[in-house]
Amino acid sequence: MEGWWTLAMPWWHFVVRGIVAYLGLLLFLRVTGKRSFGDMSPFDIVVLVVVGGLLRSAIVGGDTSLLGPFIAVASILSVDLLLAWLCARSATLDRLIEGRSITLIAAGKVFRDRLRRHNVPAEALERELRAHGIAGPESVREARLEANGRVSVIKVASR
Repeated sequence: MEGWWTLAMPWWHFVVRGIVAYLGLLLFLRVTGKRSFGDMSPFDIVVLVVVGGLLRSAIVGGDTSLLGPFIAVASILSVDLLLAWLCARSATLDRLIEGRSITLIAAGKVFRDRLRRHNVPAEALERELRAHGIAGPESVREARLEANGRVSVIKVASR
């Protein structure tokens, strides 16, 4: 039980490593696009698990204490809260961190170039339409790939 509280490095290393790993992963996820974890496939889950395992060593290094990871997690959660607070007060920062929504369908017209640019397979879009009870794009007024990776759909008004 004695080793549980003995850190392998100064406490502030865990703070800095946790913050750098969090911001680095946030940047990587932002660069890889909206769909990264919006519609998780088995491949996405494997990637998430592997990334988590690899980041563990980047954050805590060779530390085997109980305290080190808690310091790192507290740092990561603190930065996350700070970013959320800042994004709620700055539309520019929010757009930079979260991104913008993208129109995939407008008035029944599918923008295939946007699907490709954001790595959304046509079949995935069709699945989303069916999930919203829509047979095809001709029944869609607008479908958007939201900043969180989900697809929102507005049906054509029925008369």
